[in-house]
This record gives sequence, C-alpha cells and structure tokens, in this order.
Amino acid sequence: MRLLLVEDEKRLAGVLRRALEREGYAVDVAPTGLEALWYGREQDYDAIVLDVMIPAPDGFEVVRQLRGSDRWAPVLMLTARDEVVDRVAGLDAGADDYLTKPFALRELAARVRALTRRALPTRPSVLQVEDLTLDQATHVVRRGHQEIALSPKEFSLLLELMRHRGQALTRAHLIGHVWDFAFDPGSNVVDVYIGYLREKVDRPFGMHSIETVRGVGYRIGAAG
Repeated sequence: MRLLLVEDEKRLAGVLRRALEREGYAVDVAPTGLEALWYGREQDYDAIVLDVMIPAPDGFEVVRQLRGSDRWAPVLMLTARDEVVDRVAGLDAGADDYLTKPFALRELAARVRALTRRALPTRPSVLQVEDLTLDQATHVVRRGHQEIALSPKEFSLLLELMRHRGQALTRAHLIGHVWDFAFDPGSNVVDVYIGYLREKVDRPFGMHSIETVRGVGYRIGAAG
C-alpha cells in the first residue's frame, strides 16, 4: 500500500516515514501544501497523512482542493491543536480522521490501518489464489490451513500481486506501489523480495504461484 505523508518538520517527517515503512507501506513525503496537491493529483494513494500547519496552502485547503479534484484517498489529519472547532473544520473540509500531537506511533499505524480498510469497500477483505489466502484486515497469510509469517514489506508485495491476480506487473509498478516514488528503478530489490516470497509461500508447499513473465516482471495466478 502507498501513502502520502505531508509534514514540513523534517525531523518529524523522517520519524513518521520510518514508522510507516516499518508497517510495510510505501511512503512519499511532501513538505508543503503545493507539493501535497501535486502528489495527491498525480498518484493514487491508499491514504494520506496530512499535517494541518504546513506551508501554504494549509492542510484544510489541501483536503478541500483534493476533494474538489475528485481525489478520494482517505485523509488522516495531524495537528497540535485540540480545539473542537479545528477538528470540525478538518472533518468538514473532507478529512476522514483526526489525530492530535503528540501521539504514539502505534496509534498512528492503527489509525492508518483502519482508514485503508474502510476506504476499500468494493475490494474483498480476503484475497485468494488457489489455496493461498491473504487477509487485508488482519495481515494474516495462509497456505491452506498453515499460517505463513511474512515481513511487512513481503506482505505488501504479495498484496500488490494478489490485488492484480493474473496480471503481469512490471518491476517499476511494484517499486512504485510497494517501495516509494523516489526509489531507484534500476534496483534489484523486487527480484530479491520475490525470492523471499517464493521461499515462504511457494517452495515449502511444492507450489509455483508466483511466475516470472520474461521481459515484463511478475504475476501471481493464471493469466486471463
């Protein structure tokens, strides 16, 4: 899953980005309202974590303009102000949830998980390819009845493959959705993590669900 983090305090942005990446998200960071609007209009995000007090336009106006542009990624607003009027203003602008600073990183991660679950009502919670299942709500992966332990990044990679079952996904697509917007497209990180996944979800079970599509990338499940 891919997130946009909008935060102008460089140190805090780094802390939040690392915390979200540890949860398996690909995170793009925008330090200003103008950059947030560009990212939000150019990319499809699973959620946006947005500080209210950023260089103009502020967080309230960013949400208004994104909603006005028919961009409906769920928004979690961050603020140092705990006034009811500010919370109401954020929700009225189009935000989906509100978190007041200071907050625990575990609460931030939980709020983002809740937002991404609510944002995908048309997608099934549990994805399946053959006897391999992935539960997006609980982050549990099973082959048959056997649970498989995956790292957050392995889970995100498998999720992206299973969301596009039967489709050949390029390495560039997988880097963009599982890592982040600025990741080196020439990196072999996708191939490395595909190897990790195969060692956990395929080979121990004598299966070959994750296929290499020569000249393109990778696919899970049969084409067509």
